Amino acid sequence: MPLSADADIADVLRSVKTVALLGASAKPARPSYSVMQFLLSKGYLVLPVNPGLAGTELLGQRVYGTLADIPQRVDMVDVFRNASFLGEIVEEAIQCKAGILWTQLDVVDYAAAARAEAQGIAVVMDRCPAIEWPRLHAAGLL
Repeated sequence: MPLSADADIADVLRSVKTVALLGASAKPARPSYSVMQFLLSKGYLVLPVNPGLAGTELLGQRVYGTLADIPQRVDMVDVFRNASFLGEIVEEAIQCKAGILWTQLDVVDYAAAARAEAQGIAVVMDRCPAIEWPRLHAAGLL
């Protein structure tokens, strides 16, 4: 079952240091761009992933083509892709040994989440860290 309790989500946001942002965009109007800015502003190391932008830089960070291209372990994979891709994304997250899979608003696939959890990956689904972080901070949980 995906994490939903405020204390659990706050624990995730406190423990994470490195985030692979899957579906990163160079377009400032896109949610993935503003969320990447937000996460960087909070001190997270954000590694953008987008095959079409691989090898370029986005907000000062090198863009990778796939999760497997990232040369270091990532604590969390933040997914800005359609839910129909979540099954294959879970497989990539398992291979790169991510500890947490976070899916953005409206990205929901309970079967994929169950596969991730069965492999020891914690799942936060249908939430945005740029919404949750300020809300939990205001509540005194961060």
